[in-house]
Amino acid sequence: MSRKSVGINAERELIHLFWGSGWSAVRVAGSGSSRYPSCDIIASNTVRKLVIESKVTKDLKKYFSIQEIEQFRIFSDKFGAEPWIGVKFKNLNWFFLNLEDLELVGKNYVISIELARNKGLLFNQLLNKF
Repeated sequence: MSRKSVGINAERELIHLFWGSGWSAVRVAGSGSSRYPSCDIIASNTVRKLVIESKVTKDLKKYFSIQEIEQFRIFSDKFGAEPWIGVKFKNLNWFFLNLEDLELVGKNYVISIELARNKGLLFNQLLNKF
């Protein structure tokens, strides 16, 4: 399976999780190929609006460029939604991190499994955050 297919399937998994929990959610097709800032998923209920950048990795860490995170922050601010990074490491649950919890290492932000476990929220915790 291609990396693109893995990412699309992961996004679809999250969409099903949101709908199964009574939220509305849509996948933003082509989110990585637009010249404008965007996200992978938009999810909402009557109280909260979330934008999610989702990533799946076989590695022990997932890296993001400073520009990638800044573009995501710009989109979330203009859209008026909470920005969350959803990351799924191989054989683990989804973890959701706030942008302020990302670790800056050199010229990149990084989410390690340890950081995800320590600061990340599981799916149900994300929905019940407030």
